[in-house]
Amino acid sequence: MSTKSKRRRSWQEKLADDQGLPKVEKITGKMSKRWGTGTVVIPAPREVDEIMRKVPKGKLTTINQIRTILAKKHGATIGCPITTGIFAWVAAHAAEEAAAEGKKRITPYWRTLKSTGELNEKYPGGVEAQLAHLRKEGHTIEPGKGKKPPRVKDFEKYLARS
Repeated sequence: MSTKSKRRRSWQEKLADDQGLPKVEKITGKMSKRWGTGTVVIPAPREVDEIMRKVPKGKLTTINQIRTILAKKHGATIGCPITTGIFAWVAAHAAEEAAAEGKKRITPYWRTLKSTGELNEKYPGGVEAQLAHLRKEGHTIEPGKGKKPPRVKDFEKYLARS
């Protein structure tokens, strides 16, 4: 066995790896029970990052809005909820990695919320870091209820036009 350990890829490398994506596939099997019929686009990581990058200061977007933009772009019925969420998470970590390297223009991932306006505990620094960014941009945060994370008050009013 080789003693040479494999170097872990950086978040920015993961973001740049399109893995043969995007691709549009027919909705089949278990997916059709939940999502109906039609087609699903599995986006490339950079496509998700590109949409997140365009959200201006003071505005917000949700994972569902990103999925809608991707579906429209690729002529699909829906955008894949799983890969879109994963790639938003990768984009967030890549942005923090870039910021740690001193880069100034990073993806403002904190402006991307869950579908119901909730903060994403899986982003770098957890809910607290996202909350701090959003407050700095003038948003009011409502406390979470039960196990639900905090959410942006009246987030619908601040959604960026797609």
